[in-house]
Amino acid sequence: MNRLKEIREDNDLLQKDIAKVINISQRGYSHYETEDSNIPVDILKKLANYYNTSIDYLLYQTDERKPYPKSILK
Repeated sequence: MNRLKEIREDNDLLQKDIAKVINISQRGYSHYETEDSNIPVDILKKLANYYNTSIDYLLYQTDERKPYPKSILK
């Protein structure tokens, strides 16, 4: 299962709910879940912030759901 779908369903949300959060169409979001489209970095950031996790978790680079500590460097 796609991690985006997994985390969305864990939060009892519909695709249209998340699409609204990231300001795209439900159909556009659906392409991210089915991996028909690559997810732009700005969208990955929004999703990671929304779900309070890391981009690495969303992209299967880690199984640790907890976000990384915020950097003091900006």
